[in-house]
Amino acid sequence: MLFCAPFVVLFLGMYVAPIVYAAVKSLYTVRRSGLGLTPPTEEFDPFGNYGRALDDGAFLSSLGRIALFGVVQVPVMLGAALVLALLIDSRSARGKGFFRLSGFLPYAIPGVSAALVWSFMYSPQSSPVNRMLEPLGFTVPFFDSDLVLWSVANIVTWSWTGYNMIIIYAALQSIPAEVLEAARMDGASAVRIAWSIKVPAVRGALVLTAVFSIIGSAQLYNEPVVLQPVSDGAVSSTFTPIMSAQSAIAAGNYPYAAAQSVLLAVLVGVVSFVFFKFTTRGEQE
Repeated sequence: MLFCAPFVVLFLGMYVAPIVYAAVKSLYTVRRSGLGLTPPTEEFDPFGNYGRALDDGAFLSSLGRIALFGVVQVPVMLGAALVLALLIDSRSARGKGFFRLSGFLPYAIPGVSAALVWSFMYSPQSSPVNRMLEPLGFTVPFFDSDLVLWSVANIVTWSWTGYNMIIIYAALQSIPAEVLEAARMDGASAVRIAWSIKVPAVRGALVLTAVFSIIGSAQLYNEPVVLQPVSDGAVSSTFTPIMSAQSAIAAGNYPYAAAQSVLLAVLVGVVSFVFFKFTTRGEQE
């Protein structure tokens, strides 16, 4: 118990306490006088902020935007991570250490720094991509209102594919060599071995990375915030749920920001739980 005490204290103080505080804070509503001559007051109204959040078009749009982001970006990223892990794990692969390191390197770059580099790549004034495409007669409007979400998704995919690849690759290393050798002796091709043996064997790792990616999608913040100043208004201050909560904090309405955060946490928890139960249903039967 003494050895566990430092962790328990830090866990309660830095993790549980802020969650409890935010949940309690969300039950109060900020009241301001009509003339604004008196300081705002907080009144107990357990459903006021939640009702306002569920009727807030900007907040609901940010939830829908993140849901679309997760439905498209997470499968693409995990699919790319799985393919890269399988390629590195293949018997004919050479330079495995180099490709593991090069694939993981984008994750080692801080997210804000990566977003700054990509903002340079996307900017209409400095984009080397559009400069190469100009002779062909077209350019890519990275900050178009219909495309900016996928511009953000590209940054996230670039940053996190290597991280997920390492997790999946580590799971591939646990497959017994005897099983793979027996499949080769039976005449199975490399593609058949990958599809029928390796992919089912790393199912647990895929579920784990998928849950982490779902939670990470809901926490999307750094990339759109960095792109916001150069996006010509395509990235609004309520582009993601966390940005919407930050806008409420900037306006001095902490209880409303807390309610948005609680709603986001509950939704992510429910989605992650349902996804986990659905993907592990066959193992429990």
